[in-house]
Amino acid sequence: MSEHVRHLGATTLKRLRRSRGMSLADTARALIDMAARLGQPLDSSVVSVQRSVARWESARPILPSERYQLLLAHLYARRPDGDTALGTGSDFAELLDALRHLGESEQAVDELRRVLVRTSTDASLDLLALLGPQARVTLTRALADPRQVDEALLDVMRTAVSDVNREVGSLPFVRLQLLLAPVVESCRRLLVSGVPAPLLPDLRAVAAQTYTLAGRLAFETRDDASSRSLYVAATEAAGNIGTPWRRAVVHMSHALVTLYSTPGLEAARRLVEAAVRDARAGESATVRARAHALHAEIIARAGGENAQRQAWAALSLARYDLDGDRSGDPSTSSFTAAHLRGFEGVTSLHVGGAAAAHVEFARSAAALTRPREQVQRAIVTSDQALARLRLGDPQSAAALLHECIDAASVTGGRVATIRLRRARRELRPWRREDWVADLDDHMIESLGA
Repeated sequence: MSEHVRHLGATTLKRLRRSRGMSLADTARALIDMAARLGQPLDSSVVSVQRSVARWESARPILPSERYQLLLAHLYARRPDGDTALGTGSDFAELLDALRHLGESEQAVDELRRVLVRTSTDASLDLLALLGPQARVTLTRALADPRQVDEALLDVMRTAVSDVNREVGSLPFVRLQLLLAPVVESCRRLLVSGVPAPLLPDLRAVAAQTYTLAGRLAFETRDDASSRSLYVAATEAAGNIGTPWRRAVVHMSHALVTLYSTPGLEAARRLVEAAVRDARAGESATVRARAHALHAEIIARAGGENAQRQAWAALSLARYDLDGDRSGDPSTSSFTAAHLRGFEGVTSLHVGGAAAAHVEFARSAAALTRPREQVQRAIVTSDQALARLRLGDPQSAAALLHECIDAASVTGGRVATIRLRRARRELRPWRREDWVADLDDHMIESLGA
């Protein structure tokens, strides 16, 4: 890290402090007060903390320790008027930039941001928390006069949706739904207003992404009617863009929730086949790979005379697209080899062998380690438990289901909970065993059923 870059970090910290009219001593007292409110009191005097603040802003600045970074984050996540502001242009966002300039790793900065999103919205549930202060003003003006919509505002909305999506697995779905609500409503109002024509394709792309995520969140919170309505809106918005891969993304998300909210496979199958058609007509190899993998799962679940051959053919296409050159891929989807192994495991479980399925599930679960992947890992692990059960090891299967309970209780994931309960039903022949009773107790304590 060059001295010039570190100086930028120090200058940003000084500017943030002065913008709030705080002296070095004021900042020290604010950090001591914040530590007390968080239940982590500092065993330091005002003078001692003030010296630390001064060192962060000096000509040869040092990086604040992790503890002070957390206190600074809580301090600057709140605007002077008391509202939470975590988005682009906020003091909090500038603090994170300052920490990067002072040498903090991107991973540590991301984790600090995740902690603040989780804890700040716990306390305030400020529905505009993920929008910066200027973005709030700009969005309000744009809703009053759509002619004021510009690329910068669309970028802010797009970032807010990505921020909510990034917290899947870290925050309960009901809270994510609330955080996304202002963007959903803004898309609805702007799409029927006089937004300048050149901006309509980008607005529709933002709306398609927003409605798709909102549809998934509504499903997870068991509001199936709202979920269906949002997916219809997402499909319409994506269909008006002229890039088929975007509509394929909507179809795939819709298919997955339909699979668990509608009896039978037919409705989900139609959506998956539509996704495959759009994906093949689109420019995204990543989206094609995911569409083919989901098609394989639907084929395997349906069964039939040629199911095994057709499912493995679809998986071969998915692997081909995933292994190819995806540089410049227009989709930002996180579909990876670990996700594909999960689909390969499901296919083996239904039309192959339990041993092969178990191997694929284990490899997939081991690679799904990021917070964003916690929900998918719980799903894969519940399927792995089924594979163990079919291999004749029910007690080991129950041990895996304990892990799934913990993950499902954190996120409130509906699919993970459904897969978990289906796996538990397979343990009925051993219902009198103590280890099954322990599993049931864990489910009741964590999931209420």
